[in-house]
Amino acid sequence: MVASGQFTGANDGIHNAQGWAKLVKLADGNQLLRFEDFQATNGPDLHVYLATDTSAKDYVDLGKLKANIGNQNYDVPEGTDLAKYNTALVWCKQFSVLFGSAEIK
Repeated sequence: MVASGQFTGANDGIHNAQGWAKLVKLADGNQLLRFEDFQATNGPDLHVYLATDTSAKDYVDLGKLKANIGNQNYDVPEGTDLAKYNTALVWCKQFSVLFGSAEIK
């Protein structure tokens, strides 16, 4: 594990995410974002972003959320600047709504 952070919900009483986001460096040099003990409120079109902050104005889209409960892995594209993109987001792309974030340190 390279770094990790704990999810916090969107603080709106409706959208929530909890658990851990961990950056993992694999033996082959590739990196992945791993969610552990993860749980999120269901929603439409949920995606996983690595972003500069919780506004999702500058982000790398790692794909659709695989499940709203449980451990899961997302490949981090080669060349992603992890010093810049240091916040994991669960984001509703359809309605531009934050469900949860984890600052990865």
